[in-house]
Amino acid sequence: MNAPELFDAVEIIATKRDGAALSPAQIAWVVDAYTRGVVADEQMSALAMAILLRGMDRAEISAWTTAMIDSGRRLDFSGLPRPAVDKHSTGGVGDKITLPLAPLVAACGLSVPQLSGRGLGHTGGTLDKLEAIPGWRAQLSNAEIEAQLREVGAVVCAPGDDLAPADRKLYALRDATGTVESIPLIASSIMSKKIAEGACGLVLDVKTGSGAFMKDLERSRELAETMVALGADAGLPTTAVLTDMDQPLGRTAGNALEVRESLEVLAGGGPSDVVELTVALAREMLELGGGGEADPAEALADGRAMDLWRRMIAAQGGDPEAALPTARHVEEVRATAPGAVTFEAYQVGVTAWRLGAGRARKEDAVQAAAGVELLVGPGEQVSAGQPIAALHTDTPERIPRAQEAFEAAVTVHATVDEARGVGPGSRILGRVG
Repeated sequence: MNAPELFDAVEIIATKRDGAALSPAQIAWVVDAYTRGVVADEQMSALAMAILLRGMDRAEISAWTTAMIDSGRRLDFSGLPRPAVDKHSTGGVGDKITLPLAPLVAACGLSVPQLSGRGLGHTGGTLDKLEAIPGWRAQLSNAEIEAQLREVGAVVCAPGDDLAPADRKLYALRDATGTVESIPLIASSIMSKKIAEGACGLVLDVKTGSGAFMKDLERSRELAETMVALGADAGLPTTAVLTDMDQPLGRTAGNALEVRESLEVLAGGGPSDVVELTVALAREMLELGGGGEADPAEALADGRAMDLWRRMIAAQGGDPEAALPTARHVEEVRATAPGAVTFEAYQVGVTAWRLGAGRARKEDAVQAAAGVELLVGPGEQVSAGQPIAALHTDTPERIPRAQEAFEAAVTVHATVDEARGVGPGSRILGRVG
């Protein structure tokens, strides 16, 4: 005979619906019971909506995060010869920073266990990008992760199924029930996985703007402060950098296209905004890991980061010397008038998605070569008829709808001054922690 359950799901839903705080015991039970299948999807949907509308205080969010961690196992990197420091981005358009950042920080003396995800909708996924490299594999066992960290210093891979499984189940439910925007649920989702990873420090890249999930700077700051507090509660030193996502990051949005651009950065070149953010986040990670004397800019310039990239890719079965996939069809987009051009990040992301670079559902396949290549930077002066972008796809029938999205992304201003100050300015808007 099964033991009676400690609580009743309906009572917990009603408690939060009426604006009261949930106790740690209630939270631990409901997360565990949902993971076990005792609490039904429709009940957890109702609770997630109540949390979205009523919010949670710091103690509730901390208890919710702990409960999701406790639904699975924790990794432990304390035995590594070098401190393990991780980074997480809340996602954006053209956000390829993990690719050059992981080998760069490892080249500067830290271990970097980067457990990453896949893209959904207008934002790209790190694993999708790396899978454009022939032979590279995302799935590693915990033993393989630790061995690669010891031998190479950096690993970028998929999290195992045993890492915060309650979060994986709840994330899919939130996506289907209009509760993704809840700051308590976003913060606990991110931090449960990051705390369970077992790193000794975490740097958060919290995006804000049209191409980010958080469009408003103050909401982004609230999210950053919530996550930094959760790290402190768990004994994980955490800092957050607030970064701009009104314009795409770099000149590409896609999979193989972003790998190519990351290689330019590792070779000492690449777009200035990608380099700036990569180096800034590297310095944050080095400060947390006690490697503050190393200069990441030097490690990019002298080739150490590129050498470590090659070792990291090869360790996961990839061929770092292989040619990246190229699209079977490339369509140029030209400026319709002279002036200074800007690109709205969200619509650029939609363009890449419509070209085949992204997915509408988790199970959808992506095209490795599809995406958008910007031929001019935001704020640059262009002439009428000048090529400003190239649309890459293996399925040319996608081009018309992609062009519609890209037309919505582009604004041509009469002068550079009228381009709202968009251009080579800093991506970094602030810091928390």
